[in-house]
Amino acid sequence: MKRKAAPQPSYRLIPSRFPPIGLFDTVTTAADLEAVMELAGWTNDRLVEERLHRLPRSEWVYGRANSSIVMASFMHVAPGGMRFNGPELGAWYAAASLTTSVVEVAHHMRREAHATGMKEIERDFRVYTARLAGKFVDICGKAAAMPDIYDSSDHSAAQQFGEAMRAAGETGILYDSLRHKGGINVVSYRPSQILDVVQTDHYRISVSADHKQIRAAKLNN
Repeated sequence: MKRKAAPQPSYRLIPSRFPPIGLFDTVTTAADLEAVMELAGWTNDRLVEERLHRLPRSEWVYGRANSSIVMASFMHVAPGGMRFNGPELGAWYAAASLTTSVVEVAHHMRREAHATGMKEIERDFRVYTARLAGKFVDICGKAAAMPDIYDSSDHSAAQQFGEAMRAAGETGILYDSLRHKGGINVVSYRPSQILDVVQTDHYRISVSADHKQIRAAKLNN
């Protein structure tokens, strides 16, 4: 299977309601991290503690800017997992362009609007750029050959594929966006390879349940 470097930089949007600085930014050793997590009550959430210990210690990132943003993507996971990861451990998802990242986020917001019966959802996001090191399994352009992996609603085959890649020691996967034609997405399984994470702009994204228009406005500092 072909492997390829990730686009540089990559873009990830995080809802502004989540704090930009956390525990992982403030400690300098793994032992300190475990102690601070316990004092802060993180270990009251057994799932978070279990997920941390599913990562090799060599993959724990801490003591550098935005390390908490990176680690949170692995510790806090949707109950059903995401496209290329199950619920046992998260991953870092990003896009090759800001536009693709906005379209991907807006898609999930629209699904939320339908599920909750809301006419419109508006949410503020922080933009992060990152340099993703290593080589990634490249399945771009293979939607026809891998229809189960690219299924737009059923992620079971994609999760099995992704977790198999993680177990084999792969850095992650490059794949086509299903929401933004021509867009490229990337999932990284290795926090230590998510480098130079920088917070940039803020955007307000609005979607309606009734139509596909996306409104994205850059906010002033």
